[in-house]
Amino acid sequence: MSFRKALWCVFFLGVLCTAGSFIGQYVLDMNPCVMCIKQRIAVIATTLLALLCACCPNRSCLERVINAVVVSVAPVVGLYVAIYQIYIQHLPLVEQPSCGAPLTFLYRNAPLFDWYEPIIRGSGNCGEVQRILWVPLPIWSALFFSAVLLWVWVWFWRCRCKDVRK
Repeated sequence: MSFRKALWCVFFLGVLCTAGSFIGQYVLDMNPCVMCIKQRIAVIATTLLALLCACCPNRSCLERVINAVVVSVAPVVGLYVAIYQIYIQHLPLVEQPSCGAPLTFLYRNAPLFDWYEPIIRGSGNCGEVQRILWVPLPIWSALFFSAVLLWVWVWFWRCRCKDVRK
């Protein structure tokens, strides 16, 4: 498999995770918190960056390095947010910090709000544990971001200095 195909795999996995996020919110009635929405945005950014990098040249070693770094930025940020939310959810209720106001409240007067409002709609309770298949959602997010980082860098390493003409 080439590095470009590995990026396409990241793109398709990101599409599935984004769809799962919206199904959880709008079909299963799970109300995402501010940190969940930040993780959703990181998944969407990972997906779009993987698409962009899969469409860019990947022939030289430098191009693959740049693409691997670009695709890795959003998962690193998303992984940080997911780990922090896991930490918050394991604190006792009285020690859990507030996530702040919902993002729809903060950005309601921003330009083009109606376009992206369904993506950032949610609550401000980050300590509430919601599960899919008995696993809390931030752990699923952390697994996604870790898998993307591992996948991209393993395939970068395997294809690091080979001359790719595909």
